[in-house]
Amino acid sequence: MASKSKILFIGGTGYIGKFTVEASVKAGHPTFVLVRESTISGPSKSQLLDHFKNLGVNLVIGDVLNHESLVKAIKQVDVVISTVGHTLLADQVKIIAAIKEAGNVKRFFPSEFGNDVDRVEGAVEPTKSTYDVKAKIRRAVEAEGIPYTYVESYCFDGYFLPNLLQPEATAPPRDKVVIFGDGNPKAVFNKEDDIGTYTIKAVDDPRTLNKNFYIQPPGNIYSFNDLVSLWERKIGKTLEKEYVSEEQLLKNIQEAAPPHNVILSIYHSAFVKGVQTNFKIEQSFGVEASQLYPDVKYTTVDEYLNQFV
Repeated sequence: MASKSKILFIGGTGYIGKFTVEASVKAGHPTFVLVRESTISGPSKSQLLDHFKNLGVNLVIGDVLNHESLVKAIKQVDVVISTVGHTLLADQVKIIAAIKEAGNVKRFFPSEFGNDVDRVEGAVEPTKSTYDVKAKIRRAVEAEGIPYTYVESYCFDGYFLPNLLQPEATAPPRDKVVIFGDGNPKAVFNKEDDIGTYTIKAVDDPRTLNKNFYIQPPGNIYSFNDLVSLWERKIGKTLEKEYVSEEQLLKNIQEAAPPHNVILSIYHSAFVKGVQTNFKIEQSFGVEASQLYPDVKYTTVDEYLNQFV
């Protein structure tokens, strides 16, 4: 059997990064994480870095903004996975330049892990700008002829489900629920460690090369109304429902302060415009993770919600 690719993570100490790093180690890939000097010496990530070291992760000193350090780190690996946060999305052009100079990378996964940014019609600010930056990075990757995989992992369970999509709430509703739009468009919810598992499976798979990699397991596709019904069954109670029209939601987005306006604009794309499921995945541009890897035992939305009952 061919040896497993060596993987460098950029943004590996971030929210989705840490789950993907763990999945990489578990799958037996030699795993490298780029870390800044200041991160290693600072207290904020010390526990996580110790955990990584105990797992056998190789910490590589470097910085996205330091070309030389980036090239040196990239030369040690076969695959680069970027999970950088939104403030560094545009700076991924520097990763692209370093990959190009290093000349040894078999595949690049830019920081995606949300919606398919080439299919987000009707998106509004402030989220639209983020989609635009991600799309620009895609075009830059393609222009340089770098082999790629774009991971669409949609709604992180840990962000969206603990309050059942109720902005600013800290627990799922027990009396009244606010539903955006008519509640019918379907969205996709995935547990973070499953996102990590599927992403790493794609690394050495020729079927995912130069493709969109959609993580849409059938047990995780729900409309807002479906989600509320599921929750009502779990708590044995019918909730009072308030529907917020698209017009009202757009007004709320304009009036809200960050990060609340960002969250509402994501809800608008996913639950009003239905951008996650309003197109058919064609073999020409994409593949679906749970079909490629039916052996992965993923956590369903139904199972995930049990912890809050």
